[in-house]
Amino acid sequence: MPLIALKVDVDTLRGTREGVPRLLDLFAHSGISATFLFSLGPDHTGRAIKRIFRPGFFSKVQRTSVLDHYGLKTLLYGTLLPGPDIGKHCASIMRSTQVAGHETGIHTWDHILWQDHVRHRDPPWTVRQINLAVSRYQEIFGILPHTHGAAGWQMNDAALLEFDRLGFRYASDGRGTAPYYPHVQGQRLTCMQLPTTLPTLDEMIGLDGVSERNVAQLLLQRTRHTQTDQVFTLHAELEGGKLLPVFKQLLLDWREQGYNLGSLSSYYQRLDHGSIAAASWHWGVLPGRTGEVMMQTQSVEQTQQP
Repeated sequence: MPLIALKVDVDTLRGTREGVPRLLDLFAHSGISATFLFSLGPDHTGRAIKRIFRPGFFSKVQRTSVLDHYGLKTLLYGTLLPGPDIGKHCASIMRSTQVAGHETGIHTWDHILWQDHVRHRDPPWTVRQINLAVSRYQEIFGILPHTHGAAGWQMNDAALLEFDRLGFRYASDGRGTAPYYPHVQGQRLTCMQLPTTLPTLDEMIGLDGVSERNVAQLLLQRTRHTQTDQVFTLHAELEGGKLLPVFKQLLLDWREQGYNLGSLSSYYQRLDHGSIAAASWHWGVLPGRTGEVMMQTQSVEQTQQP
């Protein structure tokens, strides 16, 4: 049976405190193991206001009801309110995902800082941000992380090289169509990328007449006839909040379509690693998302077998 890997990005303090427990209840009731990727340092969500100069920013805010999903207090963190340290405030909640049998990993240290700046930062800055997150993860979970999912699907080559140095087995940092080994600076790296293959709910809602009432049906049209493995990214603030009923129904319908539902780890383990292609990546745009994101290059060079 094909698999849909469920990747939960946890961006904020509110998402960790409120959204994660709701998703844990849903997954426990449904018998599903997912992957939770945590923001481990300060919540500076309010600093996203600097994106007002980006094309499409205001339309995205209006379409997705940002205030409803994130709350006024969250939208002031890092500006009028100090940014709380998520890892320090929510360590017990984070550990509860591990206790419940879910996979855990790193989303970021400072979500807004990474998403808005990593594209143009140098290797020392990038390595420092990653290792701040690694140290906090180890402090909370007592083990080293082995996976990562980039905030806002924003990356640079230095980060990919650092994942190899740290021994990460796989990551889900960008968007694409299939697993691949990144080809960076003339090297075929060993940390496999498992890109998000399906659109997110917040990318679809508000475009072409799509609403919370019909977004699940439209997404199900994308998976009805493919019957191939997929990666779906959800957010603790959205699917663990107002979109929880939509997501709950989506899980039921995916099972009716014949899909297994699981974690990135379960996806990685079912792959024939020797047959995975090597590919480069580029910046690309997606419907419903502001700015460019990390995209898998479609022309890939198949890994040569000995």
